Amino acid sequence: MSDQAVVIADANWKPKVLVVGTVLGALVGVGAAYLLIQRAENKDDTVHVGAGEAVKIGVLILGLLRSIANL
Repeated sequence: MSDQAVVIADANWKPKVLVVGTVLGALVGVGAAYLLIQRAENKDDTVHVGAGEAVKIGVLILGLLRSIANL
């Protein structure tokens, strides 16, 4: 079997990767929101995400995406 035949057989892998990534991203987002809610409930407070925390989260997400891209 030639390399070209293998590429043609695996031509539909991109949508599968996008769907799996979307589902995993949604699950991670729901998990993060749940943890924020739990933290706020333990402190008898509401959820507050300040500018500093948002920047930290953004930098962490960019680092994670860079690590995934290097796989």
